[in-house]
Amino acid sequence: MTFLANFIVFVSVALLTGLGSAWYMIEHGTRLTTDRIGPWIVWTAAGHADADPYTRAYVARSGRLPITSSGARYYLATVDDSGRKLDADCEYEVIGRGPTAEWWSLAAYDGEGQLMPNPADRYTFSSASILRDESGTYRIVLARQARPGNWLPVNSDYRVILFLRTYQPELIDEDVDSPAAKPDLPRIRRLQCR
Repeated sequence: MTFLANFIVFVSVALLTGLGSAWYMIEHGTRLTTDRIGPWIVWTAAGHADADPYTRAYVARSGRLPITSSGARYYLATVDDSGRKLDADCEYEVIGRGPTAEWWSLAAYDGEGQLMPNPADRYTFSSASILRDESGTYRIVLARQARPGNWLPVNSDYRVILFLRTYQPELIDEDVDSPAAKPDLPRIRRLQCR
């Protein structure tokens, strides 16, 4: 009886560890599969023919078409520049000049990966629709209540995920750790919380 009980415990621990680590690798990635640029995360092998199994599973689960990384790059942010989780009860400003790409868009999604419902029916800003100041800098405010300028509504019933899509991005040398080799991604700064 002791052998059977030990075997059941061993199999249970092995299954939980295996499934848990696979879930974590697909949900969050590691330094082997993702790169962090400020608050933004990019799956470095997404769209590559030789992508690792975790990256393939991540792309398949997201429902996005696997476009080559030279054709498109996708960046996710779930935290601000200080590393605090994005919270719909707080207001944020997303400030930038880039990324350098033929076209880009920034949208707010809920924790399930769906566009966040809002009464203004405003879901995204793009390089073609964003208002910029004289220096070429843009400022997007994420807030529940309307704001002048580039306002992206968030709903307090949902977790906030920012999704930045770049098409025909300026390619960088991924093997270079120099800050100059990283793309110019916007900053995310918390303004205030309710």
